[in-house]
Amino acid sequence: MPTEEDLVFLGARQLAADIGAGELSAREVLDAHLRRIERVNPAVNAIVTLIADRAMEQAVRADQLAASGGPLGPLHGVPIAHKDTNMTAGIRTTLGSPVFADQIPDHDDLVVARLRAAGAISMGKTNVPEFGAGAHTFNPLFGPTRNPYALDRSAGGSSGGAAAAVATGMQPLADGSDFGGSLRFPASFCNVVGLRPSAGRVPAYPAALGWAWLPVDGPIARTVADVAFGLSVMAGPDDRSPLSLPEPGEVFSAALDRDPAGLRVAYSTDLGGTLPVDPEVRAVIAAAAGVFERLGAHVTEDCPDLSGANDCFRTLRAASFAYTLGPLVDAHPGLIKQTVVENVAAGRRLSAADIMAAQEQRTTLYRRMRAFFDSYDVLALPVSQLPPFDVDLEFPTEIDGTATPHYLDWMRSCTDISATGLPALSVPAGFTRDGLPVGLQLVGRWHGDFDLLQIGHAFEQATQHGQHRPRM
Repeated sequence: MPTEEDLVFLGARQLAADIGAGELSAREVLDAHLRRIERVNPAVNAIVTLIADRAMEQAVRADQLAASGGPLGPLHGVPIAHKDTNMTAGIRTTLGSPVFADQIPDHDDLVVARLRAAGAISMGKTNVPEFGAGAHTFNPLFGPTRNPYALDRSAGGSSGGAAAAVATGMQPLADGSDFGGSLRFPASFCNVVGLRPSAGRVPAYPAALGWAWLPVDGPIARTVADVAFGLSVMAGPDDRSPLSLPEPGEVFSAALDRDPAGLRVAYSTDLGGTLPVDPEVRAVIAAAAGVFERLGAHVTEDCPDLSGANDCFRTLRAASFAYTLGPLVDAHPGLIKQTVVENVAAGRRLSAADIMAAQEQRTTLYRRMRAFFDSYDVLALPVSQLPPFDVDLEFPTEIDGTATPHYLDWMRSCTDISATGLPALSVPAGFTRDGLPVGLQLVGRWHGDFDLLQIGHAFEQATQHGQHRPRM
């Protein structure tokens, strides 16, 4: 009989298989995770809304369906708490803002609906920064999410609650989203795996800006295989989303085994010398390049020309904030955090020419990256330019002696990659001398999500850094 510790650290794929085979019940799996939440969540503050009784009702129905021999979804009986920026029918969804402190949506976002349809049991919601803005999870409703490896440090963001919950065994798999690094930063800080998929890989619906390509939904889990498993449920076409890609989600349930010998790997510890990076992070990324060399890959220190990426990202992000959040800022003066107010103001100062210039920069980036990947199979970079920082800071204001005065300045290792539109994976890569996690960012070809997962899986299998759990 598995212990509670065994149950809460089983992967999502294994849990679903064991429940489907009758070796575990959905009720005992949920009960183990609820007990884990009761013990661990007060320390890390990852799950901010919990619907334990309703979840147990779902688990009872799941076990009844399994006993009847009815058809089971791929996530049958697997407990999940959803990111608090994703709409969940009948479950409080606050977006981390006092403006929506009591909001109870009447619908599920598509990614949530797909998880539920696959048999996942909804337990509640995970913490986010206000409106998901910024890569540090804190808000005036619930406070900060703390890093499981050092409670005085940030868990990253904006999917910080999701990553911390996965790292501590409160859930095996989480949904998250990524605009400028919101799946990658918390995965790096919490020593788990997070995938920013290609735009349209996980369709967005309903979404007022259906053609928006910077924000994407994706999975967080403890292994690359479970991230791929989560993606197999989240992904797949939906004609209500104009960016939706045609490949069915099931393609990501295939085995990830691949011989890395002969892979052409480009790596840079500082995005081609353009960014300040903490020396300990540099050392971990350089060691990761050595792992690929030992696996037989051809490793070259190289980086594409990312000039214009920062301007492109900031312009399009500001324009998006002005349009989507501007009316809320106007209607609720003093209730929305200052960095969001400033982003809205920046967006309102933009001209049509500014926005079109950013689109031209994006086109130039696409062409440069396409040419770069004629020579390489994957690009390896740091996820974050520094290790997890003080949880009481709003954002770090310097990196290795270089000032980062704006709350987006320290995030460029991810935001520059967001601007390229390429899929990017954060995979555990090692630790600082103080035991703080450092993630490796692997960037793949245009729409090359499956190949990227295979490469990340090979690195993970060779290193096993994700097996090092936090002591909670």
